[in-house]
Amino acid sequence: MGIHRLNHAVLYVRDLDRSVAFYRDVLGFRPVPMTPDGFRGAAFLQAPDSTNDHDLGLFEIGAAAGASPAGRSTVGLYHLAWELDTLDELAATAERLAAADALVGASDHGTTKSLYGRDPDGLEFEIVWIVPADLLDEGALAARKRIGRLDLDRERQRYGGQTRGGVGISVPA
Repeated sequence: MGIHRLNHAVLYVRDLDRSVAFYRDVLGFRPVPMTPDGFRGAAFLQAPDSTNDHDLGLFEIGAAAGASPAGRSTVGLYHLAWELDTLDELAATAERLAAADALVGASDHGTTKSLYGRDPDGLEFEIVWIVPADLLDEGALAARKRIGRLDLDRERQRYGGQTRGGVGISVPA
């Protein structure tokens, strides 16, 4: 079985309109008109530069739904990670997440530079820039074994704000 990427994720949410607005306004996802006729309580969204049919499905289960106990008292999914092309995009995303009070962390994993956010239902996600294969060095590879504080200004000076991430790793060189 030759899996080569995640095609889409589906999340259960309390309030569909609120969740669609968050993913649209904060992360730039576009609604895709593919909800079956007569079916209510679902929305499908596509990430800004995606070639997928859709990247995110949202299914409303109502305001009375409790928070997910996954990771606290049950097994379950911790988070999804979406990859961006440039560190400038990562910095702009950090600003949008902070403005929406949705930024909960930022980490330097050596080969990846990550932001962590929470949607309106408290579901966590990661936004990541991956160091291109030709720019990987011993320092970046060694740093995969620790979680450091992300300094986006330093990383943009080191790699360039417009350097396309993931080349040779996520996308062909």
